[in-house]
Amino acid sequence: MKLDMIGVITDNFQAMIQFYKTVLGMEVSLEMEHYVEFKTPGTRFAISTSEVMHQATGHGSYREKRAGQPLELAFLVDSPEEVDTQYQVIVDKGATPIKSPEDMPWGQRAAFFADPDGNIHELFANLPESS
Repeated sequence: MKLDMIGVITDNFQAMIQFYKTVLGMEVSLEMEHYVEFKTPGTRFAISTSEVMHQATGHGSYREKRAGQPLELAFLVDSPEEVDTQYQVIVDKGATPIKSPEDMPWGQRAAFFADPDGNIHELFANLPESS
């Protein structure tokens, strides 16, 4: 098997589309009434409504209120300095700041932000190896 798509399910469909287009700069490749796909290298990324997923599967969980953090998207940038720059850009455009850029003990510089549904995502770059 090959992972082909990552989908975010939401009840806040238009706000989520606008966030990923405007704040993160993603380009739409397919847009339908309750489903949108963005152009991303490798794996497809999509947003769909809870209702369309309920209709497709018949599973009642799509109508339940969610809590916690069901997913994280991690966006790799070219350098540790770019983490700082891109974090400020997306926060200025409307991303909710969660944690400012910081060097992490696992060898990456990372920053965390949230989308309109409150999903917390990460910007990161690998730190240069110390000699």
